[in-house]
Amino acid sequence: MKNVVLLATALAMLSGSALAADLPVKAVKAPPPAAFDPWDIAFGSAVMNDYIFRGVTQSNHMPSVTAYFEPRYNINKDLQLYIGTSTESISFSNRAAAEVDVYGGIRPTFGAAAFDFGVWGYLYPGGRCADNVLTGGVPGGNVCAVDPNTIFLGDGNVMKKDVSFFEAYAKVNYTFNDNWQAGINEYYSPNFLNSGAWGDYASITAKYTAPTTAFGTSGVGMYVSGEFGRQWLGTSDSFYGTGIGTVFAGGIPYASYDTWNVGIGFTYKVFTLDLRYSDSDLSKGDCNAFTSAFNASGTTNVTSINPSGASSNWCGAAGIVKLSADLTAMTSLK
Repeated sequence: MKNVVLLATALAMLSGSALAADLPVKAVKAPPPAAFDPWDIAFGSAVMNDYIFRGVTQSNHMPSVTAYFEPRYNINKDLQLYIGTSTESISFSNRAAAEVDVYGGIRPTFGAAAFDFGVWGYLYPGGRCADNVLTGGVPGGNVCAVDPNTIFLGDGNVMKKDVSFFEAYAKVNYTFNDNWQAGINEYYSPNFLNSGAWGDYASITAKYTAPTTAFGTSGVGMYVSGEFGRQWLGTSDSFYGTGIGTVFAGGIPYASYDTWNVGIGFTYKVFTLDLRYSDSDLSKGDCNAFTSAFNASGTTNVTSINPSGASSNWCGAAGIVKLSADLTAMTSLK
């Protein structure tokens, strides 16, 4: 009798399990997806021992600081609109001490190809006209008008009070995998540095990012990157002419040049330490004609556009150490 009861109990349990399996399971409602927020803000700052722009120092090979602020609007995951501003400390012959950039554009992405199209404005407030004679200008010449605020440059160079200008640009960066990227950049200005000369800059870039396990679990990342570019330049207006009666009285046909840089960087959280070598093939004489450096010297570097022979080291080889912090509101601050 006892065995019969146990058997009946077991059958009842099996029957209940089978019936339970046949019952519809009540669905567990998944939490609603997070609302898509199209807005984001990127911002950051950096300090560097030298501010190099396309192979030419903007800070007289002295330290420079910079900061930027960039609001972004993501139409979708593959299309972003943005505007931004940045500032850099500089040292120009016209005594402008800051570069203020304003820019904006659109960044469409197609698979592994990320494009960037926009306009970049370079503003240099606080400049004063720089002349090469104490009187404020050679009569009938093309330098500064008589003005008590005119700066005297004893090296024979001149520079306009306002050298602000803008460029239109188009860029594409292709990501091959987690480690390799390559890019092409194109910038054009109808009036580079407000000199009257057009400017066109094209470059190719490459970057290798080490695997995340390269430094174990320390969180340190590493990359190696480089760029090779060419800056084409047209002829300046008469302000920069070499004098009345000379072949360049109407303006200087600036020398185009190649520039390149290569470096290694280390990242940790929002920080990046970048160590870079930069150089160009612009001669010291042609560099002087292009930059109007306030510390040009000598008379032996005569070129077709630099009859005075004064030379400038603003376009030569330079080592750059840069420490930066870059954040975004949607990720870094959460």
